[in-house]
Amino acid sequence: MAVTTEKQAIVASLKEQMTSAKGAVFTGYKGLTVAQDTALRRAFREAGVSYHVVKNTLSAIAAKEAGLDSLVDHFNGTTAFAFSNDDAIAPAKVISKFIKDNNLEKAEVLTIKAGLVEGKVINADEVKALASLPSREVLIAKILGSMQAPISNTVNVLQGVIRNAVYVLDAVRQQKEKASA
Repeated sequence: MAVTTEKQAIVASLKEQMTSAKGAVFTGYKGLTVAQDTALRRAFREAGVSYHVVKNTLSAIAAKEAGLDSLVDHFNGTTAFAFSNDDAIAPAKVISKFIKDNNLEKAEVLTIKAGLVEGKVINADEVKALASLPSREVLIAKILGSMQAPISNTVNVLQGVIRNAVYVLDAVRQQKEKASA
């Protein structure tokens, strides 16, 4: 393949996207209809994820230049590249949800080949596991809830001690009132 300046620019762009992406997913899309592809692109756009079809040869060159040699084995057949510079989980979530919502698991029309998370290559199973994680906000809420639980338990215990002291004082008051009456 003759390396033109246009192809060099594409390779440089792909390399930049691979190295700067917080999260990326490489997919195979053989047999995907135009309507499905349009819906998938819309879902990616709404999630702030860039998605485009890439040539395997140029992708392999870019992956090698980026030091991601283990990705090269996944560049066969039809290949599309979805990446996000903001959210490491977004590409995996969008593609997994789309596959599930459109019942494409068994048809193998849209397949996950591999992924990237902050420069680390992950396989298809790890991409699916990543997609099943709760959102960042939910994880933060769970952590804060876990951190808050001991504090609220301590407050409840201290309130119980004060409440019991009040009951004892009330009982003493009632005893004194009966004794003086």
